[in-house]
Parts: sequence; structure tokens; C-alpha cells
Amino acid sequence: MSASGGTKAVIAALLANLGIALTKFIAYLLTQSSSMLAESIHSVADSGNQALLLLGGRRATRKATPQHPFGYGRERYIYAFIVSIVLFSLGGLFALYEAYHKYHEQREHGPHGIDSWHWVPVAVLVIAIVLESFSFRTAIKESNAIRGRTSWTDFVRRAKAPELPVVLLEDLGALVGLILALIGVTMTLVTGNGYWDAAGTAAIGLLLVAIAIVLAIETKSLLLGEAGTPEDVA
Repeated sequence: MSASGGTKAVIAALLANLGIALTKFIAYLLTQSSSMLAESIHSVADSGNQALLLLGGRRATRKATPQHPFGYGRERYIYAFIVSIVLFSLGGLFALYEAYHKYHEQREHGPHGIDSWHWVPVAVLVIAIVLESFSFRTAIKESNAIRGRTSWTDFVRRAKAPELPVVLLEDLGALVGLILALIGVTMTLVTGNGYWDAAGTAAIGLLLVAIAIVLAIETKSLLLGEAGTPEDVA
């Protein structure tokens, strides 16, 4: 895999997520929407993950030493595995907890919608979808340069450098999560029923947990020393 291509995609995702996280947090503070909070934490987690990928890629280039005669190449896999843990815990589990909290709040106080700045989260989510789409487009473009005729599923499963597959899955998850949040927030505004907000938050949490599990499984095989494909050997 092209290191420069992977780095370009990671940097694009990092810049997009930092901007998105800031706007989402502002929207959450104005509306107290649980879907917006879940998406805010999601973007913060993604930003941290991309920083970890950049750090892992840089440390993996260190030269071999007497203590590490085979070099530090596998260190990038360790950081990618940490990414899956962060996405699972800080992203997925937090969103599920927030959904549970929002659901019980609705049961105790009765169904209620977003009380102020009603359409702010909708505007923020639409802007975030546009920004995330640019990041996803960059990851797709950089992946296509080396993917060849390999299917997307096989590319994610068989890639021996983790940066692009991780960014692809994160960006895909982010886009789907934003759409789920948009549906939850919009239905809450239309119906005045906060259960939609809780349902959107829960769906985001389940999505992030599923992506984190896939990343953990694929990265584990790399950590264990999975053999290169015939194309990699050639």
C-alpha cells in the first residue's frame, strides 16, 4: 500500500472530523439532542483515531535495532487495533449509554422533543454529511489507486497496511451514522417525540460497535503475522 496515499486519506479525514466535531458540539449545547451528543463523541473519537494512525505510521518507519532486529513495521497494526478499541468504547458504548439515558428520560417525564434552536441540528448534520462525503471521496480515490480489480470487501479484509481500510470503514460508518442522526432528529422535530432521538442514538451505537468489531478482527490477523497475498509478494 502506498504510504503517501494512506497518509493523505488519514489527514483529510482528521481535518474533516475536527471541523465536524466542533459544529456538532455547538449544536448539542444549543439543543441538548442525544443524537447530536452521540455524533459529537463519534467525531472526537474518529479524530483521535486518525491521530493514532498517523502516529503508528510514523513510528513504524523506524530502523531496526539490536533489540528489534526485524524493525518496527508491525507497530502500525498496534495503533490500528487501539483505534478499534476506541471506536468500540468511546464511540459505540457511549452512544448506547446515551440512548438508554434518553429513553428513560422520556419515560419519566413523558415524550418531548427538542425545546430550542429546533432546526440547528438538521443544518449541522447536513453540513457534516457534505464534509464527511469529501473525506470519504478522498479515501475511495486513494484506495482505487492500489485496489485494482479487488472487491471492496476483499480489499478491507486482505490489505496489509491498515490506514486506508480503517479510514474507509470509519468514513462509511460516519456517513451512515449522520444519516441515522438526521432521521432521528428530524422525526423528533416533526412529531415532538424524543423517542425518535433515542432510537437514532441507539442505531448509531450499534453501527459503531459493529464496525469496531470488524476492525478488531481484521487487525488481529495482521498482528499475528498474516502472510502476504501473491500480489503483495510480487
